[in-house]
Parts: sequence; C-alpha cells; structure tokens
Amino acid sequence: MARKRLRLFVAFVAVIVCGLLSRKYPFLLPAFLGKYPGDALWAAMVYLGCAFVRPGAATGRLAACALAICYLDELSQLYQAPWINAVRATTAGHLVLGSTFSWHDMLAYTVGIMLAVGITQLNAGRSGRLRRGAI
Repeated sequence: MARKRLRLFVAFVAVIVCGLLSRKYPFLLPAFLGKYPGDALWAAMVYLGCAFVRPGAATGRLAACALAICYLDELSQLYQAPWINAVRATTAGHLVLGSTFSWHDMLAYTVGIMLAVGITQLNAGRSGRLRRGAI
C-alpha cells in the first residue's frame, strides 16, 4: 500500500505542476481549449488526493467523491459574500475556490476525473503485469 501511495503522491504533485504550467503558459496548448485543461487537471488532482487518502477504496467511489468535491466547489462560487471573495482574491484562495461559476467547468471536471481514472486503471493493470513478470 505504501508503494501505491508513493505513486499517487508523485502523480498528485505532477498534476499540480502541469495544471499551474497550463495557466502560466496557455499558448503551449491549443487556443480552443481555453482554460479548461487547467480545470480538468485540478479535478484529476482532487481524484488523486481522494485515492491517496483512501487507496483501497473502489474506483467508482473515489470518482464520485472527487466529482462531489469539484461540483460543490464550483457551486460554492455562486455564493459571493465579501469575506469569501477576499479569500478568493488571494492566489491560494483562487486556486482552491475559483471565482466565477461556469457549467463548462463542471464538464471539464468530469473529463479530468474520467481521464485520471482511466490512466490510474491502465497504470494499475500494467503494474500488476510487471509484478507477475508478464512484461
């Protein structure tokens, strides 16, 4: 289980780096994608965080938990009180809480979690074959 957690942590950090780079250097990605690769990566990070906390949990449960966190975070952006907007005005607050509600963000979160699930499932299958000596 420790090895799996280490891989999840490394993936978690890598996704954060990729997400920050996607916002800092958006010209490296096709323009039509806009800011959505960063949103998808944020959701993938949430999924990996859930998997790190509960590495033995079923994939569907982890995906549902990550989607709930992402959707609730997006819905929280409909609440615009001065105190929370002050938090959102900070770099950390903006990265975690966002600022403006968008249905498109929810779609990006769904895609990001689906991709994270697919990649982790592929990696888990490949790791199992490596341990058994199939490759």
